[in-house]
Amino acid sequence: MQPPPKIIDVETTTERIPPRLVDTAESSGGAPIHPLAAILLIVIDNLWNFADWAVIDWVVTIPLSFITVFFPTLLIQRLLKKDRWSRAFGFAVLLGVIAAVPTSVTGTPVGLALLAWTGISKLIGKPLQK
Repeated sequence: MQPPPKIIDVETTTERIPPRLVDTAESSGGAPIHPLAAILLIVIDNLWNFADWAVIDWVVTIPLSFITVFFPTLLIQRLLKKDRWSRAFGFAVLLGVIAAVPTSVTGTPVGLALLAWTGISKLIGKPLQK
């Protein structure tokens, strides 16, 4: 029969490591803007096709376009994308201003670059690679 192993008294030290602030978009390598916010921008921005010719309505449609993109994008970025408030606010202002431009931006090269930057391809799906 073997004798039981000896228990060695080891002094343990614990270090308190402060929590890191993690930016989900930067850490995961994903798109900085949630695809739902990009779709919202596309829908509101394409509504300009109806009001493009009526300059008199711009007093109403420009602020409404900004507001209808800004607040939902702020909540989407904060709650779904888990961004900090400042980062979510910045993206909400950016998309709100783009939506408030009195022309449809999505049909332009700027709109194409914006959609590629927002990661809209995640909703469409990636092509199969062989």
